[in-house]
Amino acid sequence: MDKRVLGHDGPHVSALGLGCMGMSEFYGAADEKESIAVINRALDRGVNFLDTADMYGSGHNERLVGRAIDGRRDEVVLATKFGVRREEGTRSIDNRPEYIARACDASLQRLGVERIDLYYMHRRDPDVPIEESVGAMAELVRQGKVAHLGLSEVSAKTLRDAVAVHPIAALQSEYSLFTRDIEQDILPTARDLGVGLVAYSPISRGLLTGTLPPADQLPEDDFRRNLPRTSAENAAHNAALVRAVAEIAERAGVTPAQLALAWLLAQGEDIVPIPGTKRLKYLEENIAAASIKLTAEQLAALEAAVPAGAVRGARYADMTSIER
Repeated sequence: MDKRVLGHDGPHVSALGLGCMGMSEFYGAADEKESIAVINRALDRGVNFLDTADMYGSGHNERLVGRAIDGRRDEVVLATKFGVRREEGTRSIDNRPEYIARACDASLQRLGVERIDLYYMHRRDPDVPIEESVGAMAELVRQGKVAHLGLSEVSAKTLRDAVAVHPIAALQSEYSLFTRDIEQDILPTARDLGVGLVAYSPISRGLLTGTLPPADQLPEDDFRRNLPRTSAENAAHNAALVRAVAEIAERAGVTPAQLALAWLLAQGEDIVPIPGTKRLKYLEENIAAASIKLTAEQLAALEAAVPAGAVRGARYADMTSIER
């Protein structure tokens, strides 16, 4: 698979990465055996960029990824995150320097590695100056525990303030045909600063596949049951957009998911989508998208079918921790 570079001097990663979150929770029952097989198959196929976080499964996901890459560490650009604390059924955001140091050591232990290739602040606590948090992250680089720094879901101003303290290789934000808010200010700022964009939920949590069942038919432990975009008031409108994408995909001879990924890859060499999956068949489908080159006519058709802002409903039920 072709490689892309995150930031001015960041890691060289596969054009598509692999989001591992769903292997532990949020999308129904987990299957560790198949999840480990998916990770190894991804590495076999040239996907070298793996994305996890300490909060996914409350540490389970990091341990799972660590087991999967045991013996193959040199083939992996390993990204993980800190900042979302889960304790006794509650969640909080912690960006304090002393917590960052402890969180990094805990992630290194769970992953079974000596260095994290890309370490993200998962969410920002505005009560902690970004300069203090990034300063603590930079100390991890000096100690050799982290190679490159990243931020997730921050505003353009926060990104500028962070880069003034230490180089930031990547900004991870939600970006897809259905989520294009970052095109207004955040993506231009990242490009101006030379920060790569890692796009999570590039298939809009399965909505763009055209196969996602109604929210009330999803498993009880699937968090998409309660997303605004799958609610009864928005579902019909958004389903019409999905059908329009599916028609373009059919004419192109690809699946809707592949079309959505190819669209993202066409938005710039500085963008790296990280579709998540825990199934081998979907991994193969996603990987095939990396070789799809959309024509100008196909891109125009997608823009006409799903213009920015066409989707109804917020990305999350609670948006209070986003873009700070």
